[in-house]
Amino acid sequence: MSWLLLSGSLIVLLSSGAILGAALGLTGMLLLHFQANGATPLAINASWNMLTDFTLSAVPLFIFLGEILLASGVSKRVYNGLTPLFARVHGQLLHTNIAVCTLFGAVSGSSTSTAAAIGSVGYPELVGRGYNPSMVVGTLAAGGTLGLLIPPSLALIIYGATQNVSIGKLFIAGMLPGLMIACAFSLWIMIRSNIGEAVTPSSKGRMDWAAVRRGVLEIWPLPILIFFVLGTIYLGIATPTEAAALGVVASIVLGMTWGDLTLQRLWEAFKHASLMFAAIGMILIGTVILSQAVSLLGIPRAALDAIGGFGLGPYGILLMIVIVYIVLGCFFDGISLLLMTLPITFPMVTSLGFDPIWFGIIVTLLIEIGMITPPVGLNLFVLSSISNNDVDLPAAAKASLPYWLILLGAVGLFTAFPGIILWITEWL
Repeated sequence: MSWLLLSGSLIVLLSSGAILGAALGLTGMLLLHFQANGATPLAINASWNMLTDFTLSAVPLFIFLGEILLASGVSKRVYNGLTPLFARVHGQLLHTNIAVCTLFGAVSGSSTSTAAAIGSVGYPELVGRGYNPSMVVGTLAAGGTLGLLIPPSLALIIYGATQNVSIGKLFIAGMLPGLMIACAFSLWIMIRSNIGEAVTPSSKGRMDWAAVRRGVLEIWPLPILIFFVLGTIYLGIATPTEAAALGVVASIVLGMTWGDLTLQRLWEAFKHASLMFAAIGMILIGTVILSQAVSLLGIPRAALDAIGGFGLGPYGILLMIVIVYIVLGCFFDGISLLLMTLPITFPMVTSLGFDPIWFGIIVTLLIEIGMITPPVGLNLFVLSSISNNDVDLPAAAKASLPYWLILLGAVGLFTAFPGIILWITEWL
């Protein structure tokens, strides 16, 4: 009966056009009222505890940090500084998209912010130089996904805060997989630039090492910002929330001294960040209410027992969960999907013996896949808009397909060899 009420309520409310957070919260309230003997006060207490959680306050701060960097034009200076480094490599400046997205992801924490910031600089620059527009959009969409995995990551913060998993360990665990995927993206760019029709302009001459040195030296403030955000966490100097606050202050100083940040742009960044967190906060409240109902009624255990009836082992059940995430990623944005599914998938996966830190990285990868999966792949929408629809959504999705496959392959690799994710956390 609980399953019928859960699925029926969600289907009706979501199909009615209700806001996702409201749909999740109302579903949880219905379950608590009708199936848990009116235990709705639990939902109220859980919502209050979540909203006053110190750890979760890092989320709006990291959103604000990403908006400041977007408004300050810092991404343009970083992009121009790294351009000489890749000018003579196979694939040329397409590699710059991946490299700058990786660096930007190390301070912004948001996939969409990373794609928008780098895309607004990289797309007109590369298309103007004769690069294939679809290939440019594909690399930017894929590079933008790194903002969700490379620490600090909004997805990992929310995952850790809502499931009581160490955010510091999640950040450390996400670093190597993020860099490996970035390298895999660049490897594909090199392969693609040597097969089929040309996607880059012809390159002549030798590497200008003096220009490379000048470009790298020009972006010296960025490592300082990365230290404020990540270094303080890894060294145990600051909690993720404190590091986020330090990052906001440092980004304001950096934006006003090194970038083009003004008080007007700072205010606009604050408004955008507030609206974004309001939407996420609504979903968080709905998720907490639903999570209380799902946990109290034992739905994850019931689901696990039902799936176990099919004779599937732990990896068979994990495969079913992966398929569900990929399918749902076609219709929901990443953070919404994460919050909507964790109340059921997290207790299922951990009860099967999988490590919660490992699952945090895997589920973030699955969300990344959703960011470039139509019809609701947010990165595809953002970059199609930046291209003034010169590259429409189907073309952007097609250009992103190789990177989609790389991300899916990474899920398989890290499942077969979980030590790639966990080895460094074992030293902590």
